[in-house]
Amino acid sequence: MDVDNLLDSGLGRDFDDDFEPFDTAGDADLPEERFLDRELSWLAFNQRVLELAEDPATPLLERTNFLAIFASNLDEFFMVRVAGLKRRILTGLALPSNIGRAPHDVLDDISRRAHELQERHAAVYQNMVSPALADAGIDIARWESLDEAEQERLHDYFSRQIFPVLMPLAVDPAHPFPYISGLSLNLSVRVRNTRTGKQEFARLKVPQMLPRFLEISSTEPGRQRFITLEDLIANHLGDLFPGMEIVAHHVFRVTRNEDVVVDEDETENLIQALEKELLRRRFGPPIRLEVTDDMDEVTLGLLVRELDVSEQEVYRLPSPLDLGGLFDLGRIDRPDLRFPKHVPTTSVQLQPNEPNAKPDVFASISRADILVHHPYESFATSVQAFIEQAAADPDVLAIKQTLYRTSGDSPIVEALIDAAESGKQVLALVEIMARFDEQANISWARKLEKAGVHVVYGLVGLKTHCKLALVIRQERGELRHYSHIGTGNYNPKTSRIYEDLGLFTADDQVGKDLTRLFNELSGYAIEKKFKRLLVAPLHLRKGLLKRIDDETANALAGRPAGIRIKVNSMVDEAIIDALYRASNAGVPVDIWVRGICSLKPGVEGMSENIRVRSILGRYLEHSRIFSFRNDDDPQVYIGSADMMHRNLDRRVEALVRLVAPEHLAQIDGLFERAFNPRTSAWSLGADGEWTRHHLDDAGHPLDDMQNRLMQQIAQRKRPGGRR
Repeated sequence: MDVDNLLDSGLGRDFDDDFEPFDTAGDADLPEERFLDRELSWLAFNQRVLELAEDPATPLLERTNFLAIFASNLDEFFMVRVAGLKRRILTGLALPSNIGRAPHDVLDDISRRAHELQERHAAVYQNMVSPALADAGIDIARWESLDEAEQERLHDYFSRQIFPVLMPLAVDPAHPFPYISGLSLNLSVRVRNTRTGKQEFARLKVPQMLPRFLEISSTEPGRQRFITLEDLIANHLGDLFPGMEIVAHHVFRVTRNEDVVVDEDETENLIQALEKELLRRRFGPPIRLEVTDDMDEVTLGLLVRELDVSEQEVYRLPSPLDLGGLFDLGRIDRPDLRFPKHVPTTSVQLQPNEPNAKPDVFASISRADILVHHPYESFATSVQAFIEQAAADPDVLAIKQTLYRTSGDSPIVEALIDAAESGKQVLALVEIMARFDEQANISWARKLEKAGVHVVYGLVGLKTHCKLALVIRQERGELRHYSHIGTGNYNPKTSRIYEDLGLFTADDQVGKDLTRLFNELSGYAIEKKFKRLLVAPLHLRKGLLKRIDDETANALAGRPAGIRIKVNSMVDEAIIDALYRASNAGVPVDIWVRGICSLKPGVEGMSENIRVRSILGRYLEHSRIFSFRNDDDPQVYIGSADMMHRNLDRRVEALVRLVAPEHLAQIDGLFERAFNPRTSAWSLGADGEWTRHHLDDAGHPLDDMQNRLMQQIAQRKRPGGRR
């Protein structure tokens, strides 16, 4: 798993505020307590990540990555979701009536579960992963375990490379308690003046630009030894406080409210308002204090008082804190401790017909719709090649594209710049409100504007989350549309670890739909209807509810019916209630969800025909699929939308209908594999508990779906037998 990609993208970004009221009056036939708590469901998702770190069958360095992912996910959960709940308490807002609980009660449940999980997380590192690393020749050493020569070498390194950048900050009447930046690692230091005997307090920030794990020169072949940066600094405090006696030192870490709120209706310049809000975000109030479990009560009391946190918000954990730093260990060159390397293949439909011929994406799309499946199939030779060929092709007149998240060195953005500089009409819809990528997207937007790209920011009050690209090409005196609609971002880095689908088509109807949609996003057009797309916020919810209701009607009439949905999150109450009604009518419903699921499956009289599965592994399951049997005339859609309020009501989302029989069969095959009892997966029970099924009755591993897909897709051949 590529660590840099994980850091760039984040793996838990399902945190927008989703607290809109929901009218349950029309569902008197359904139990009042029919929804699982979304916050606890998210914590259950992160527990599944932790279970991968606990599994000795997971390659060891991948286990360290999963520990780091768990930590990073939980940080974002606190910064946004917990922060949102606290904001509602401070402003006097209650949760919607359908949730049925006060924010204080929800926070109590979150705190109790989060404490349990963080303690379990620390124990997995201390008792399982760290000893396994040592057995594999990777030691995380403590200062006191080093011999004299090793300490001397590290002392020299500290003096030259670390000491000059450290900034101890005293706390006394002349020096108020300093600002503690969010997610920074800090040392609390108590010192005693040897002349006066008076004790003082100081704070020392561990520099974030330095490596968290420093390698120690090892004389033993085949072994690598590391020491944490904070351990090295803590054992050189005498250099920082000469003449003072070091009484005690401890490590602590603060998580702050980093939610961003911009009133788009009240601002004339969205970018300027957002930049001000990003600056303010750095100084959000603390919502979690992590301290090492050996911290004395005097120091803890000072931190609690100065940071104004409650006892509930204090997490006592064994060192090291911030196991997100384990991403650093992921860079160790030990292929034997990783998942086997996988090189994505080029989709057979995008390969040239003749050996050694130059690929022509437009010619391939002209022949038939192409469905690509990342990361099993290459993003670089499909989506990236599509945009790059469009930028270089003299017959291409215009390129229109949405950009939600992209990488820091994006070839997609560079291709759009090249296209604009060559005189093509280029429209880029940049979503600058993409959480935690706001500053990067502002920078890209300005770079694109300087190159002559028409940059727009979508519709006021709506995030543009859809993944769309449209190329207008002149062919034989006529204009032709080439379209791409995907489930994932136009990000070459995350495309290597995110599982996503994308449709390429030259279908004229799809091209006209996208043309109208881009006009709506960049201008003042109000498009009421699309032919092959379902678009939020106006039509997507209604369209999906209609299709669910059609399946319900088919089942009641004795016709073939069935619903299969794959999403990251299943939260929206109206969609869930429609699925309950379908289940009661006898419709078999399969829900394949990565993260949050508020639906209760398997409840008699409500959802006994609903199954819920979750699959986690080396790749992040990210595609969204909606499949309806429709009396054996399947209606299948892929796109960008999860089943959440924000996606259905406050975002521009788009689903496209697949029509090629081979694509419908491919989607059907994915669901058959995901719900096969021989496939390793988690199952959700009616009580909200997830149960992992990864071993058969004889204790043998069940099939890893992602590995099977890698093998299957790599073996695909072009007609005629050539791969």
